[in-house]
Amino acid sequence: MRRISSFGRFSKAAARLAGGPSAFGAAVGVVVLWAATGPLFGFSDTWQLVINTSTTIVTFLMVFLIQHTQNRDTEALQIKLDELIRASTGAHNSLLDLEELEEEELDRIRDNYEMLAKRARDRRGAGREDTDVEDVSRAD
Repeated sequence: MRRISSFGRFSKAAARLAGGPSAFGAAVGVVVLWAATGPLFGFSDTWQLVINTSTTIVTFLMVFLIQHTQNRDTEALQIKLDELIRASTGAHNSLLDLEELEEEELDRIRDNYEMLAKRARDRRGAGREDTDVEDVSRAD
C-alpha cells in the first residue's frame, strides 16, 4: 500500500485547518485589525493594497491545496463506489471506472439510466413493483 506524499499530508492538514472555525475567526480578526488601522494610515492606497495583496496570495495558494485534497477525496470515493459495484450481485461491472470515459459515452449511459428510471416510475404508477434489476443495455 502506498503512503501519502508529504505534499498530500500537508494539503490535507492545511485544508482541514483552513476549513475550521479557528481559521475563520483568524480571518475575521485580520480583517477587523486591518479595518481598525485604516485611520492610522489615512485609508491610503497602500493600506488597501495590503489587504488586497494578502487575500489574493492566500486565495491563490488555497485553491491548489483544496483542489489537491478534493481530487484525492474524489478518487477515494470512486474506488469505494467501484468496489460496491464489483461486490454487488446483479450489478453491472461495466459501470466500474466510468469517470475515465468520454463525455459522449457518459451521456449515453446516463440516457439509459434515465430511461430505466422512467420505466420504473411508470411501473410504480401502474401499481407494480419497480425494484427489479433490468439490464442497462435494454434501455436503448
